[in-house]
Amino acid sequence: MLETITLEKYINSLNNIDPMRVYGRVVEITGIILKATGMKASIGEACKVYSEEGAGVDAEVVGFKDDKALLMAVGDIQGIKPGSRVLPVGSRLSVNVSPHLVGRVIDALGNPIDGKGRIEGRMYPLLGKHINPLERQRISEPMDLGIRAINGLLTCGKGQRVGIMAGTGVGKSVLLGMIAKYTEATVNVIGLIGERSREVREFIERDLGEEGLRKSVVIVCTAQEPPLAKVRAAFTTTAIAEYFRDREMDVLLMMDSLTRVSMAQREVGLAIGEPPTTKGYTPSVFTLMPRLLERAGTSSDNGSITGLYTVLVEGDDLTDPVADASMSVLDGHIVLSRELAMEGIYPAIDILRSVSRVMLDIVDERHRELAMIFIENLSTYKKYEDLISIGAYKEGTNPKVDRAIKMIERLRGYLKQGINDRRDMGDSLQGLYLLFEAEEL
Repeated sequence: MLETITLEKYINSLNNIDPMRVYGRVVEITGIILKATGMKASIGEACKVYSEEGAGVDAEVVGFKDDKALLMAVGDIQGIKPGSRVLPVGSRLSVNVSPHLVGRVIDALGNPIDGKGRIEGRMYPLLGKHINPLERQRISEPMDLGIRAINGLLTCGKGQRVGIMAGTGVGKSVLLGMIAKYTEATVNVIGLIGERSREVREFIERDLGEEGLRKSVVIVCTAQEPPLAKVRAAFTTTAIAEYFRDREMDVLLMMDSLTRVSMAQREVGLAIGEPPTTKGYTPSVFTLMPRLLERAGTSSDNGSITGLYTVLVEGDDLTDPVADASMSVLDGHIVLSRELAMEGIYPAIDILRSVSRVMLDIVDERHRELAMIFIENLSTYKKYEDLISIGAYKEGTNPKVDRAIKMIERLRGYLKQGINDRRDMGDSLQGLYLLFEAEEL
C-alpha cells in the first residue's frame, strides 16, 4: 500500500529559511570609483554598498580590473570606506512603471520626490528591448508640437528624433515648456538632467505649469548628483517613454540635456581608465549616444516616441563633438539663435540652419512648396542684409531681393509666438497660406 506524503509542511518550512548572502568588501576608493573583491557580479549589475550605520547606497558594476570589481555609486558615498560590505542584488537595472506616473515628479531611480506618495507599479528593464529595424513602422504622420515655426517650416513626424541646439539664455526651457503644454502627444516624458536645482522648480511651475504637468512625467537629476545618476536618469527617462509606447500611446520624450548626459558618461569613462579623445570625451560617450537615441521612434505596433534632445553649444558652434555626433544619429535639428533672441524674436528658431529630415515624407505638395518659398525669401534677405542695412542696395536691381525686402517683416512675424499662444497644425498652415496669398507664386 502506497503511503501519501504531504509536502505542504516541508514547503512552508522553506519560507522560514534565511538564505545565505555572499557579501563582497570595498578594498579601495579612488575618486568616484569603489573597488571591491569577494563577490560574483557582472557588468551593469545593481549592488548595495553598506556603511557602518547600515545605510545602503545604490551602486552599479561598471568594470573589472586586477580581479576587482569597479563600482560607481548612484547616490552619496559618505560613510563608505575600505571594508564596507557590498551585496550584489543579482538583478538587471530596472525602474518602476505605472500609468499613475503621469503628473508626477521622480528621481533617477524612479522614486517620487513630489511628496504625493508612493507609485504602485511593476518593474521595467532600464535598457529596454531591441526592435528589429524592419519591424518599425515608417514615419508617416506629422506630430503637432503647437509651435507655428516648427509645424509650418520644420514639420516633425510621430516617431522622429530631433536635436535642439542652443546656447545659454536663448529661450530653450521656455520653448520646451510651450511644446509640453501645446503638443498633441498623449503623454510627455521629460528628463531634466544636470540642471541647477533652482531651474528645476522654475521649469515645472513656470514653464510647464499645471496644464503641462497634468499630462507629463518629469524625471529630475540635478547638477550635484553623481555622474552615474545622470546617466541612469537618461535611461530611466527612455524606459518610461518605452513603457507608454508599448501601451500604444504617442509619447513625446524631452531630454534636457543630452550634453550633460554625455559629460557624465565622460566622467564615468575617465574614472575607469578609458582614453580621452576629442575635448576629453571617451569612446563610451559615442557608444552611449546611439544606444540611447535609437530607442526612440516608432515601434511594430501603433505607439511612437517622438524625441526632443537639447544639446548645449558654445556660441552657436555646431562642430562641438556632442552636437556633431548627435546630428549624425538624429532625424533633424532645430537651432536656437542668440542673434534672433537679441532681436526679440521668440522662439529664436534659426530656420535657415535647422532641418527636419522627414518633413518631405509627411506633408502635402502645397505645404512643401510654401515652406520652400518662405525659406528662399528669408535666405535671400539674409544674403543681402548687410547691403540693405547700410543703404547700398538699390530697389529694382534684383527682383528676388526686392520681394524679400517687401516680405521680411511678415516672415519674421510668422516666426514669433507668445508664450501663452498655442498654434496647432491647422493654424500654422493657415498662417503660411495667408502669408503668400497675395503673392504670385
